[in-house]
Amino acid sequence: MAPRSRARGRHRLRCETGGRRGGRVRPPGREGSRSLNGPTRASVIASLLIALGAWAAPGFGHAPKPDARLTKIGTAPDFTLTTQDGARLSLRDLRGKVVAVTFIYASCADTCPLLTAKMAALQARLGREFGSRVFFASVTVDPERDTPEVLKRYAEAHAANPSGWAFLTGTPTEIQDVQRRYGVYARKNPSGDVDHTFLTSLVDRDGVLRVQYLGVRFDPDELLGDLKSLLREMSRQ
Repeated sequence: MAPRSRARGRHRLRCETGGRRGGRVRPPGREGSRSLNGPTRASVIASLLIALGAWAAPGFGHAPKPDARLTKIGTAPDFTLTTQDGARLSLRDLRGKVVAVTFIYASCADTCPLLTAKMAALQARLGREFGSRVFFASVTVDPERDTPEVLKRYAEAHAANPSGWAFLTGTPTEIQDVQRRYGVYARKNPSGDVDHTFLTSLVDRDGVLRVQYLGVRFDPDELLGDLKSLLREMSRQ
């Protein structure tokens, strides 16, 4: 695990499990490595293969076209959870849209709001594409406290547009199953804070997992570029 500054505060130390630096998936620290399975392992292998190919390619050092980097990792694990409005929503219900899946919890003091704020900024930058062709799904890692009502207040506090952004909860068993299938580690401490992996997964219109970002310090321009690349794919189909 990367070194952490004491000055960053106790909650931040707990909440940033799985890669403070952000960016596309890379091997996480010791705690996050427990969850390196399924789609996450596949994306790490795919990223390594892409990197090796880039070293061997002529003109290495020039950025590849965004579309060339979005390898098809595999079918994204489906789930059915409860939205902030109390409705049941499945990932398969969102076929035909590009979906960004994130993991947060409402009582997180700083890191989760930072991720949610980044996604809210992307919501604004996507304009009319948001809701109609792009959808955000934020899954809680604290289902005992994050009821639909709590998540609704959290969504409103971050100006999340409900037409394109669902904050999802469920039973502890349902949430644990989603975490396991996406390779997300989560553990509640006695204080109530939750150690968890920050993983943002992009799923294409066909329900295929295309890329994952680990941590909260990823470049939002890169994520926006990946979203737009997947939207261009939709236009060509």
